Amino acid sequence: MTVTTSIFGHTKQGETVTAYRVENRTGMQLTVLDYGATIQSLRVPDRRGELTDVVLGYDTVAEYEENGGDLGATIGRVGNRIGGAEFSLNGKTYPLAKNDGENHLHGGIKGFDKQMWNVEVREDALVCSRLSPDGEEGYPGNLWVRVTFTLHEANALSIQYEARAEKDTLVNLTNHSYFNLNGGGSVLDHELQVFASRITENDAGCLPTGRLLEVEQTPFDFRIPKQIGAEIDADDAQLRCGGGYDHNYVLSGRRAAVLRSGRSGIEMIVETDQPGMQVYTANGLTQRPGKQGSTMGPRDAVCLETQLFPNGIHRYGFPSPVLRAGESMYSETVFSFGLC
Repeated sequence: MTVTTSIFGHTKQGETVTAYRVENRTGMQLTVLDYGATIQSLRVPDRRGELTDVVLGYDTVAEYEENGGDLGATIGRVGNRIGGAEFSLNGKTYPLAKNDGENHLHGGIKGFDKQMWNVEVREDALVCSRLSPDGEEGYPGNLWVRVTFTLHEANALSIQYEARAEKDTLVNLTNHSYFNLNGGGSVLDHELQVFASRITENDAGCLPTGRLLEVEQTPFDFRIPKQIGAEIDADDAQLRCGGGYDHNYVLSGRRAAVLRSGRSGIEMIVETDQPGMQVYTANGLTQRPGKQGSTMGPRDAVCLETQLFPNGIHRYGFPSPVLRAGESMYSETVFSFGLC
């Protein structure tokens, strides 16, 4: 296992952004930026033995700063949506930024995705950490956060999330990588399997209503593998909410999903200890330049964001995002790569 570092660029504030690349013995390569604890590149062997970069991203810091979408970033304090952009905790109401219509999305205007992280280089891992100060983006209390990216020799990427709270607060950490196992182009020909029989129902703004819907006999049924594009344009009220898939699946167990490409021959297995996973088909990704002269746009990737359920602070019966003072949280998601 080898680790190399290079200067990726500079932020508008003049901060130096460093790229950390980890490579295992089979040649698989992971590149993480200390800006946003962002997965900038993930190159895995395809059926021809050549490396394919399976995540979308950018070549410059400016693009990460200026463009939306959170490509590859660590998301926090709270991933996904909080209805009404506020929450009450211990009798106090905390207003948050309305950056998704009337809702709060992915930690706010300057969430974890747009912060500089400290990085510790280990033999096979990169440990990203930061202190989220009391009041950052409206959230109470200091929060110590650590995200560990470990590249295994068996071509698996483990992401471990840890946080410790000084005051009662909310935490729901995830990674927002946009996966395309062909390296680019439409993702609709990818085959997806999701180990879940229910989704959380969305309202017109993609905010969970609190109801759980069965996927059986709906376009959301991926229990048996099928192409992502098979029913994405079906006449379905839930699909119309997000212009495609943008829904939280209620997972049945540790194995969350399997994604395959018949073209590249790459298979990705997602395993997690989290109860939910947002399947998002990049419906809102506007046409834009990508890495190394490529272009990307709507439905050119699929995000598989392991998480607590969105809007959990407002929905009775949903897993709670509350982390109490003095307590710590831990979760892990593993992306394993092979050939299909």
